[in-house]
Amino acid sequence: MCSVLTVSIAVFCAPPAQAASTERGISLATANGEIQGSLLQPEGKEKVPVVLIIAGSGPTNRNGNSAGLPGNNNSLKMLAEGLANQGYASVRFDKRGVGDSAAVATTESAIRFETYVDDAAAWLKMLKADTRFSDVVVLGHSEGSLIAMLAAQQVPVSALVSVAGAGSNLADVLRQQLYGKLPPDLVKPNEDILQALQAGKTTASVPPALQFLYRESVQPYLISQFRFTPVQEIRKLTMPVLILQGDTDIQVDRSQAEALKAAKPDAELHIISGMNHVLKMVQADAKKQMASYFDPTLPISPELIRHLSAFLQQLPRH
Repeated sequence: MCSVLTVSIAVFCAPPAQAASTERGISLATANGEIQGSLLQPEGKEKVPVVLIIAGSGPTNRNGNSAGLPGNNNSLKMLAEGLANQGYASVRFDKRGVGDSAAVATTESAIRFETYVDDAAAWLKMLKADTRFSDVVVLGHSEGSLIAMLAAQQVPVSALVSVAGAGSNLADVLRQQLYGKLPPDLVKPNEDILQALQAGKTTASVPPALQFLYRESVQPYLISQFRFTPVQEIRKLTMPVLILQGDTDIQVDRSQAEALKAAKPDAELHIISGMNHVLKMVQADAKKQMASYFDPTLPISPELIRHLSAFLQQLPRH
C-alpha cells in the first residue's frame, strides 16, 4: 500500500541560507482522542502559508519513519525543514494508531480508508481557521497523495501537492508490484483475493505467505481504499496541483505520475532524476535502495524542495 517518481538538473552555486524556525507540538481533537503532530514555523514572519504533510501507508509516523523498518529515514521531517528554510510553515502528524497517536486507534479491522481522509480534512479545517496562516496547502506522500485529493474535495485549499503518489487503483498497484515476484503457486490465489476485495467481499482463503498483505483484519481497509482511483479523483480538483515523482522509486514507477498528469492536464509535473520513494538521491540498486529507507544521514533531494518552493511562490496570496 505504498507508492511513486521525477527529472531535472540544476546547478547550486552555494547552499541556501538557513532560515530560523521553531517546532512545537500541535494536536487535533477527535472522538477517540487527540492526534499528535508537529508545527514547524519560520521565525519572524506573520501570516505565512502552511503545508499539511500527509504520510504514506502502513505504520508511518510524522517524520516518514515506519515501525516495520530497523531504522529511520526522517524523509518527511527533512521535507518540513526544507519548507521552513524557504519561509513556509508545515504541519506533519502521527496518524491514528501510530507513534504519539497510538492511543487514538481502534482495532485494525475497524479502520477504513475514509477514516484517514476524514482526519486529514479535519486538520485542513483547523488550519484554515488558524489566523497565523495566510493559505493552506495539502501535500500527500505515497498513499497520502490519494488521502490529500479526497480531503481537498471536502475542505477547499489553496493548492495540492502529490509526492510519489500512484495514479492507478491500489489493487492494480499491488498487481504491478507483485508481478514476477510471487512463486507460481501464489499467482492465482493473489489474483483471486484481489478480485474478491475489489468486489467488496472479504475472503478467508488467504495462503500463509500472503497473510501479511491480506490478513482478515486488514481486508475491510483494503476494500474501502479500492473504491477510489487517483486518476479519477484528481480530475475533480479545482485548485492548482503539483505532481513530484522520482525516477529511481522502486515501489511505483514514473508512469503513475504521468497518468496523474494525463488525468489533470493543467497540473504541473516534475520527474526528479535520482530521487527514490523516500525522497533520497539513490541509484536504482536494490541494496542501496533498501538501505536508504533507514538511513537518516542521507539528505532528501534538493530538487524536490526547489520545485516545491517555486510552485508555492506562484500561488496568489490571500
